[in-house]
Amino acid sequence: MRTDAIIKSEGMNILIEKLGRVDAERFITLMLKEPFDYTKWQQDIMEGQSVKEISENAMNYRKNQ
Repeated sequence: MRTDAIIKSEGMNILIEKLGRVDAERFITLMLKEPFDYTKWQQDIMEGQSVKEISENAMNYRKNQ
């Protein structure tokens, strides 16, 4: 199991790799400014999808990474 520090470090590295340093910092600032309910976001993103569809999407995503 990875520590919280490792997860934070890896997360920041991924953000920087995908967005660049400036936009990664902007993303963090935006997330801190707004109240964000991760659970609600996850429910909304998968709304109307069956468990099978969610699983297929996850498998396709992983395969393409």
